[in-house]
Amino acid sequence: MPERTMEAKDQKRRETLTAFVKAQAQALGFDLCRITRPDSIPDAKDRLGEFIDAERHGTMEWMAETRERRGDPRTLWSDVQSVVVFALNYAPDEDPRGILDKPDKAAISVYARNRDYHDVIKGRLKEIATRFAARAGADVKVFVDTAPVMEKPLAAAAGLGWQGKHTNLVSRVHGSWLFLGSMFTTADLSIDTPDIDHCGSCRACLDACPTDAFPAPYQIDARRCISYLTIEHKGPIDPEIRPLIGNRIYGCDDCLAACPWNKFARAASEMKLQARDDLKEPAIADLLRLDDPTFRTFFSGSPVKRIGRDRFVRNVLIAAGNSGDAGFVDQCRTLTADPSPVVRAMAIWALSRLLEAGEFARFAAQRPKDESDSDVLNEWRLAGAA
Repeated sequence: MPERTMEAKDQKRRETLTAFVKAQAQALGFDLCRITRPDSIPDAKDRLGEFIDAERHGTMEWMAETRERRGDPRTLWSDVQSVVVFALNYAPDEDPRGILDKPDKAAISVYARNRDYHDVIKGRLKEIATRFAARAGADVKVFVDTAPVMEKPLAAAAGLGWQGKHTNLVSRVHGSWLFLGSMFTTADLSIDTPDIDHCGSCRACLDACPTDAFPAPYQIDARRCISYLTIEHKGPIDPEIRPLIGNRIYGCDDCLAACPWNKFARAASEMKLQARDDLKEPAIADLLRLDDPTFRTFFSGSPVKRIGRDRFVRNVLIAAGNSGDAGFVDQCRTLTADPSPVVRAMAIWALSRLLEAGEFARFAAQRPKDESDSDVLNEWRLAGAA
């Protein structure tokens, strides 16, 4: 067969398979689907290395452990020829920051009010991958934040948007509200053009951060990020940062919600992500009552469940301490005897904020003397009751 004829045949096959995977993405509810090469993010490895070397990853040791694989998709799978990146819009129907003015309510990040996005997206990607593999006769692997894949740089390289100054992906069509997933394949597909950065001189996301977690545009220090602190961080949270957390008990939407490109995002209710109304403005008092069984039941199917009851109640106690509402005092007193050290520690801190100095001193004088946990003892010391 003449070389030109072979090239035309290969091109036709690429176009056919590319059209097929994009049609499948649309049929299964994805808002965006673009394709890039595995070698399209050559700077990602160095940027990741700088982030880790500066220890801005906090206690997320898995990032350091997988830095080599994370920096280059071909290290993860040497046979990959094309990377298909999918995006699902989860834009809220109102500005989620409104709850920050309601100190008796708890703010849960918009994404976590839905069914766990890992389950939602991975199920759809597996369906697409099965159909695509059968059609293309190629190998496939799908990922949804479950492997060392740098999906945001890949999404930008594929043209879904660009990484904004808050380091998250921004789309001209969907703003900052996008779930990402990817499919690696050995098939040769048509490649899309990367988008360009449209942030300009805007710094709305940087200025919106309550803890100054951005050392510079396009850089983030997880150690000051409320999303990291309330979700990934396991121990006590820095006392200097606790007052800045307000009533944010799981994640933080401030930098995302501030993005001006959100004005083009339509609400995602029609995407059937199963958002829960009871997670929009849950009462802090109700959440403080959760023991482990009730926590697991209440957050069944939610990403919140993954952090566990103790870390979650730690976050709720910080919100209670920031509320200025003495109505939480009795619950906080009870939780100073909780089996979990991190819960006891934050209950002490919350009480030190809610009680007058004299009343707190009297309570501290009556505390059990058999406490042995260093973090709990440190909270008593910081509260002036050592």
